[in-house]
This record gives sequence, C-alpha cells and structure tokens, in this order.
Amino acid sequence: MVGSVSALGGFLFGYDTGVMSSILEMDYWKDYFHKPSSTGVGVIVAMLTAGCFVGSLFAGWLADRLSRKRTIMLACVVFSLGAAIQCGSRNRAMLIAGRFVAGLGVGVLSMAVPVFMSEIAPPSIRGRLVSLQQWAITWGLLVAFWIDYGTHFIKSDASWRIPMGIQIVPALILFVSMFFMPYTPRWLVDNGREDEALKVLARLRSNGDITDTGVVAELEDIKHAVQVDRETAVRSYTELIKFPIRRRVVLGVLIQILQQLTGINTTLYFAPTIFKQSGLTGDNASLLAQGLNGVINCLATVPAILWIDKWGRRKTLMFGSLACGISYFIQAVATGATQNKTYDDNGDLNLNMPTGVSYLVIVFIYIFVASFAMSWGPIGWIYPSEIFPTRIRSKANSVTTASNWLFNFVIGLVSPILIKRITWGLDLIFALIMFASVAIVFLFFPETKNRTLEEMEFIFGGSPWAHKDKKRIAEHDTTTNHYVDEKDA
Repeated sequence: MVGSVSALGGFLFGYDTGVMSSILEMDYWKDYFHKPSSTGVGVIVAMLTAGCFVGSLFAGWLADRLSRKRTIMLACVVFSLGAAIQCGSRNRAMLIAGRFVAGLGVGVLSMAVPVFMSEIAPPSIRGRLVSLQQWAITWGLLVAFWIDYGTHFIKSDASWRIPMGIQIVPALILFVSMFFMPYTPRWLVDNGREDEALKVLARLRSNGDITDTGVVAELEDIKHAVQVDRETAVRSYTELIKFPIRRRVVLGVLIQILQQLTGINTTLYFAPTIFKQSGLTGDNASLLAQGLNGVINCLATVPAILWIDKWGRRKTLMFGSLACGISYFIQAVATGATQNKTYDDNGDLNLNMPTGVSYLVIVFIYIFVASFAMSWGPIGWIYPSEIFPTRIRSKANSVTTASNWLFNFVIGLVSPILIKRITWGLDLIFALIMFASVAIVFLFFPETKNRTLEEMEFIFGGSPWAHKDKKRIAEHDTTTNHYVDEKDA
C-alpha cells in the first residue's frame, strides 16, 4: 500500500507526457497557439523536462533535509501550480512557463519516489516495488491518451484545457495520502530517531511486532551502515566523482542516459505524428493508435513487476536492448526502402508507404514499446535507487535523475525536427545505440537483485568489469550463505 501510494508520483509524469502528445495534434490547440513549427513544438514539449532537470538537482538536498516523505508532498504542490498555469494558459509563454513549473515538481518526484520506495522495501521485492513507479507512469500515459481521445471531440478550447486541468487531481490525492505514510527507516536512523525507525520497520515487516528478530537485525544493519556512511560522509556533490563512489555514480548516470536513448519519449510524445506519417489518416485514427500504444505499454510493464526480482537486472536489460534494437532496425529498413516523401498544405510530412509496410512499421512500434516496458522502463529507475549508501543516496540519485531529464530535454527538443528531416535515419540511430547497450550492460553492470542496500558496498568493491567479477561475488555468497541463482546473476 505504501509503495502504491507513492508511485502516484510516476502517474503524474506519465499523465503529463501522454496528455501533451495527443494535444499536439488537436486543431483547437494548434489554432490557439498559432500552429507552432516543429522547433516551437520541441520547445513546448522539452520545457517540462527542463524543469525536471532543475527540480531533480534540488531533490537530493530537499530529501535529506525535509525527509523523503515531505519532499514528495512539496513536489505535489509545485506540480499542481504548474498544471493550473498550463490549464489557464493565455499565450505560448504562459504555457511554456506552466510546463517548466510542473517539471520542477516531476523532477523532484522522479528522484524522491524511487528512493522512498527502495528504503521501505525488503530486498526480495525491492525491484518489484520500485517498478511500480514505472507502471504508474504507464497508467498515467494510458489515462491521458484516452481522456485526450474523448475531449478532442469537443469543439472549443476546452478540448485541450480539460485534460491539462485534470492532472491536478492525482497530485492532490498523492499529497493527502502522504500524510498517512511513514518516514523511511534509514532517514529516521540517519536523523537520530531510532525508536521511531524500529516501529516503522515493525509495521512494514512484522505487523507491528518490534521484538521480531528479522526487524531487530535489519535495524542493526541500518544503524551500522549509517555509522559507516557518517565516517565517510559526502559533504558536497564534488565528492561523488571520487573513489570509491565514482563507479556507482557513473553507472547510475549511464543507465539513466541509456534509458532516454532508447528513444521511448520520442515515441510517446510524437506517436500521433509518427502514425500519421506512416499512413494512418485523420485525427481519430492516429489518436486511437496512440491509445492502443498506451494499453500495450501498461500491460507489458506487468511482467516486470511480477518477475523482475527473479529475472535479475542484467539479463532483463540485455534482452530489452536487443528487442528494442531489432524493432528499430526493421522500422528503419522498411521505411527507408519504401518511403516517398510529400508535404501537405499545412507543411506536414507524409511518407506515402505501401499499406502493408505502414502496418508493419506500426506493429514494430508496439513491439518496441512492449520491449522497453518490460526492461529499461522499470530498471532505469530501480538500479540507481538501490546501489548507493544511505548517506549519499539522495545526492547521488539527484545527479543520476538529472542526467535522465537532461537527455530527455535534448531528445524532446530535437525529435520533432529529426522526425521531419531524416525520418527512418532516427530509427537507425536508436537501433545502433540499443545494440551497443547490450555490450555495455554485459561488461559493466553488476547484478543487484535480492541484495540488501547494505550489501552494495561489497558488490561494487571489486573489478569494474562486471562479467569478470562473478567468481568473487559467488565466493562471498558461499561464505555468507547468501543464495542467488547463478543462472540469473
């Protein structure tokens, strides 16, 4: 229940992403804002992620000072303000400002929510619990797609103002719900509130029994880890680039960057445009196709939630990279071999592909989305939230999350331009990145499934070549009677 409530933070980002992707194709929105060019659309779309980048940088400091819980509540207030500004926009500048303010809230939530959930979850289900945030993102996308589809029949500016205003509702629900959520045990211990931490752990693990041996042992592990962290405390962000934390920071940043370089947000933001280019005519057809896209994204995340702690992080990421890369490559070849570019009276690009090829491309867009949802979607958030020690977790996660939003911003800014200018070339670029990421994960990313947050010090204390470090970790597991299925490691 605690994880489900806090995952609403992901719903807010998903909704804002989904609502904007379909609004971009609404005639009343285009007319009200004087038919923005591809560059103008890129600025409007990317301004949310610019705010996310700034918000995520402040999130670490806020989470340490105010607690993870209060930081989430503050972010809800900021997001609601941004949503209200967007809903009431009178001109393009006001819309851009509203998206930036909303982005500040989403940026804080995207860092604080995974940390909150990773610190309250037991190791055996931590991946499953943190992946709830990604599932909430997909639900936000899904709800937004279908609300947009319903309101686009309204013959007034309400067609786009209503879906923009609705996003305030889940933010208020999350804000109120967090009053009833606990502070995380690790934050409580770090702030000298050990008795309260024991009670919270007992509520989360043993139905309130503070004498439970597992609860007492976990509290002692946390106290020891916090004490060690204090002796080597990170007092500034510059210390994150020093040994031995540097390796984990690099991997945390890299996995967030690669998550964006899958191209998922290009597909989510601009899918209606891509569907139109591929041969779906009319707003109804492209918006319906986008709605189906949302359903697939949501359903394909479920297997990750159920089995991510069995599959492991490494194999799931490599499978996802391979499947995404193949999907992109087939789209690139099919489009490049058959397209015949023309432009309509509004300057919109049509590729004029044969009907069969158009359907083939659309099917592989769906396969790409499903492959991402089962792999890079959840693990991109799980991995950084679980690899850092308590004392630096907030600062380190703010840096890794900021890198995600920075690349999200760049991709959102340039995608509408590249979609129009190089069409299938963008698919080929993403395919090559995905194939390269298979090797990157295999070489450098250690397996972290079923490990306590306190065990990460040992996991990342060996060779930076992850594929060569399995023997050392296996010997440690044998010594400590820690069981991890070797086939999944």
